[in-house]
Amino acid sequence: MKFRAEIDVMPLKALLDPQGKAVTGSMKNLGLPEIENVRIGKHITLEIEAASKEAAKSKVDEACKKLLANQIMESYEFELFEN
Repeated sequence: MKFRAEIDVMPLKALLDPQGKAVTGSMKNLGLPEIENVRIGKHITLEIEAASKEAAKSKVDEACKKLLANQIMESYEFELFEN
């Protein structure tokens, strides 16, 4: 079976997010002072061939832990969809 994973990788909430802080500051300059606490991360989409949804979930989790997210500085979550 073929699955699609939609993965969001974000900086840990306890860590400073310099990109998010810069964008938050720019919102005021754009006349949007109501927007605050912007956090910027990554969105990753991938396809995986697996025998079951559980097998696909396990492989995506392994890919996130080993390559896609730096677990010291980032958290991740994902959803699987059957193609």
